[in-house]
Amino acid sequence: MKVVAAYLLAVLGGNTCPSAGDLKDILGSVGAEADDDRIELLLSEVKGKDITELIAAGREKLASVPAGGGGAMAVAAAPAGGAAAGGAAPAAEAKKEEKVEEKEESDDDMGFSLFD
Repeated sequence: MKVVAAYLLAVLGGNTCPSAGDLKDILGSVGAEADDDRIELLLSEVKGKDITELIAAGREKLASVPAGGGGAMAVAAAPAGGAAAGGAAPAAEAKKEEKVEEKEESDDDMGFSLFD
C-alpha cells in the first residue's frame, strides 16, 4: 500500500511517469523501506495507463464489494415487517444480546495488561 501511495504522491506532484528511483526517494523521505519487487510489480501494472482511469476502475470494483452490516439491516427490517404483531420486542432483545456479547469480549485480557 505504501508503494501505491508513493506512486500517487509522485503523480500528484507532477511526475506523470515515476520511476523506481522516484518511489524509493519518496518512501525514504518518510523512513519507510522500499521493497524493490513490489515497486517493479506496481510499475509494470500501471505502465502506459492513465491514473484517473485506474482510479475510476478501482472505484467501480470497490462499489461491488459488500461492506458488511448485513446483521444490522436484518435487525432494522424485523420491526418494520412485524411491528403490528409485536416485532419490536425481538429487536430489543437482539440489541440487549449484542451488548452482552461485546462486554464478554472486552473482559478477556489474554493474561496481560498494557500497563504492567
